Amino acid sequence: MKYLLTFVVLLFIFSSCKTKKEEANNDSQTVIDSSKIAEKQIPFVWDGANIYFLLTDRFNNGNPDNDINFNRNNPTGKLRGFMGGDIQGITQKIEEGYFTDLGINAIWFTPVVEQIHGATDEGTGNTYGYHGYWTKDWTALDPNFGTKQDLGALIATAHKNGIRVLMDVVLNHTGPVTSKDSIWPKEWIISEPTCEFTTYENTTNCTLVNNLPDIITTSNETVKLPDALLAKWKTEGRLSTELDELQLFFERTGYPRAPRFYIIKWLTDYIHEFGIDGFRVDTVKHVNENTWSELYTEAAYAFETWKKKHPGSVLDNNVFYMVGEVYNYGITGGRDFDFGDKKVDYFSNGFHSLINFDLKNDAKLDYENIFSKYNTLLNTKLKDKGVLNYLTSHDDGEPFDKERKLPIKSANILLLTPGASQVYYGDETARSLVIDSTQGDATLRSFMNWEELDSLPHIQKVHEHWQKLGSFRNHHPSVGAGKHKMLSKKPYVFSRTYLKDDYKDKVVIGLDLPKGKKSLVVKGFFGDGTKLYDTYSQTELLVEKGTITLENDNEVALIEILE
Repeated sequence: MKYLLTFVVLLFIFSSCKTKKEEANNDSQTVIDSSKIAEKQIPFVWDGANIYFLLTDRFNNGNPDNDINFNRNNPTGKLRGFMGGDIQGITQKIEEGYFTDLGINAIWFTPVVEQIHGATDEGTGNTYGYHGYWTKDWTALDPNFGTKQDLGALIATAHKNGIRVLMDVVLNHTGPVTSKDSIWPKEWIISEPTCEFTTYENTTNCTLVNNLPDIITTSNETVKLPDALLAKWKTEGRLSTELDELQLFFERTGYPRAPRFYIIKWLTDYIHEFGIDGFRVDTVKHVNENTWSELYTEAAYAFETWKKKHPGSVLDNNVFYMVGEVYNYGITGGRDFDFGDKKVDYFSNGFHSLINFDLKNDAKLDYENIFSKYNTLLNTKLKDKGVLNYLTSHDDGEPFDKERKLPIKSANILLLTPGASQVYYGDETARSLVIDSTQGDATLRSFMNWEELDSLPHIQKVHEHWQKLGSFRNHHPSVGAGKHKMLSKKPYVFSRTYLKDDYKDKVVIGLDLPKGKKSLVVKGFFGDGTKLYDTYSQTELLVEKGTITLENDNEVALIEILE
């Protein structure tokens, strides 16, 4: 009797599901649960990645016990001191699903190596190295950011959630000289002249700004380790270990003990130890380009070595990824960056991708002009290479939509433009970029506005829009890495197609759509009778006479095949 009752219940459930499915098939627009979309293996493609960029100190405070170290407690200029964000805080947000819900598949955080202990005052009030770009010791993490155990946990947690990790690295310069931080030996650094940025020579063979000593990267002459660094390692009980590791590195590689090779060793150690997936490289154009080829060679070696040692932790067969910040490089220029008297192709010197400074200006164009331009360039001049698009960042004082009046349009442009996307922390929550009483780029670096996200409905609405677009992008490599084609001018509808080996991905997207009932042209892309799904409104659709019909007030449609 018990088994008969179970059979009847199962038969009823099956019949109900079948009836609902038949009803859906008879209707060209049916709202269904997104869980009914069949899961498929989605390849990760760096060229279409959705990368979240954050300032480690300004994102989330996971461990208040590490907020003050090295007596860094002097008053500072506004937003120029440490505020408590750390590695543990990033890990917490990964575990909470914050990045996954936003469709983020890679995280880039500012450098976490040990920073200068003192503060500088260049007319902006005391400033500490909260941003991570003022290195004191490349071999140690700064306790304000966390420990190596914290970093290992972050990377393992990210990988467990299908998220890659980009480490921000600085090879161009040390930190400033302060009352607590001595200058590096003259064999290591250039302290003058200050760069003028008018020729190749006065951009690369100079110090970036006053009191930011530049590492000598043109010389192959052997140099000794700084006495201050040796004394520091000895005090910390790791002098022998560090010296032994350096000996093994130089024996294996045959490199001369020149400054750049020490730093390359120290930076790639983090790949060997933790399996970091890529580097975002700072101040690229201020270093002779062969240095970056050398860095990539060792980074790639470290990544493959780590994979062989940790076969159970390997996410895929992607090679090490390196994206460079060549300040003011734009996609319009193709592969070359023009110094005025010399052009350099950084794509031939270790970089698969460069940060694209053009999008913040291109964003003033209409959608089709932006998308078609980037599609053309990425499939011609930059074929098999990539760019990382952004609209806001930590050091661009003229971002798109500085006053955050267009957060929805910003999402549409950034997340739907061909290429990889760089979401700067708070783009998705309209975090203010104009902070009173700040000077310089500090105004771009306020603490993440978690309280506003928790309490303000209009911020929550913006956030939800970024989540929908980001998740769609994450599930469809075609959005960022596929080929673009306009299907209809009004209403504006376009397709993206990605094909590699046996994998094919096709989507259709509509923007600036009218409210109410609307027909979107998909003729020539999806055939009649094809079942589709709008993830934005969670609606099932059926192609009839080359079109699909939606009836809602959404201005966006994100269409995929319903399998």
